[in-house]
Amino acid sequence: MIKASRFYREIRQFAATRQPWQDAVRYDTLPDEEWDITLVSQRVYGNRNEALAVMAAAGLDRVDQQLTQRRLILPTPIQLEAFKRLTGYSTAVRQTVR
Repeated sequence: MIKASRFYREIRQFAATRQPWQDAVRYDTLPDEEWDITLVSQRVYGNRNEALAVMAAAGLDRVDQQLTQRRLILPTPIQLEAFKRLTGYSTAVRQTVR
């Protein structure tokens, strides 16, 4: 939990302080994402595992909170991995067994 908390704080600070000219993903949320933030993760990062980063960027503290339509400032995939290394946080990746 401590690693996840550190990760959340780092992403939240990133989103709140990023300047327009600095590298980041600027994503305008869509109506279908209002109650499913994992959709934002899927559309930005290609998987639904980065919901905590989306929550932090949006300033939400629970997965079931409403995500109003707005522009989110998210780290690029490379920046996201750097934040994970910095905080020791990792997201679980499910693998399909065939």
